[in-house]
Amino acid sequence: VQLQASGGGLVQAGGSLRLACAAPGRTLSSNARSWFRQAPGKEREFVASISWSGSQSYYADSVKGRFTISRDNAKNTVYLQMNSLKPEDTAVYFCAAGPKVRGTTRNDYGYWGQGTQVTVSS
Repeated sequence: VQLQASGGGLVQAGGSLRLACAAPGRTLSSNARSWFRQAPGKEREFVASISWSGSQSYYADSVKGRFTISRDNAKNTVYLQMNSLKPEDTAVYFCAAGPKVRGTTRNDYGYWGQGTQVTVSS
């Protein structure tokens, strides 16, 4: 199963972007979903996750208060609203699906999207 991420782009510092991650049909609809990011030369890092019902969500400290994860189960799509963007948010953003909403490592998620580039200029 391939997740499809979209919504990346170039934005100035302080701006906003909304990423979307769609799963085909009804697949993975009961899974937790998450966003990770990977900057050049760095490890892939956890950004946010949300439970299948949307009642639980978790964030990395670096994005708390600025990013919001949400999901629309009717569309089988998860979103990441990113506000007050900083140059250090520049990375390729990946969406993932897995059984544990508290998972924060790559090994916690078995399904991944192809990534979407977010570039924040200063």
